[in-house]
Amino acid sequence: MPYDDERNTVYFTDRGIEELVERRGDEQVSLEWLGERLRDFVDLNPEFETPIERFATWLARLDDPDDD
Repeated sequence: MPYDDERNTVYFTDRGIEELVERRGDEQVSLEWLGERLRDFVDLNPEFETPIERFATWLARLDDPDDD
């Protein structure tokens, strides 16, 4: 559920993203590492398989001009 402040609309999920950037924003990771963490997450939380699959596909195709 979004909440409004004077600057913009922030969604509840943004807090997790903000925490990730704050805690680990200076780190560099490989896509292989990220893929393994996503697999670990889905193994522990199978109900998130579809959104993680969609997210991974979106990332994989992000710069592909044929996937507009």
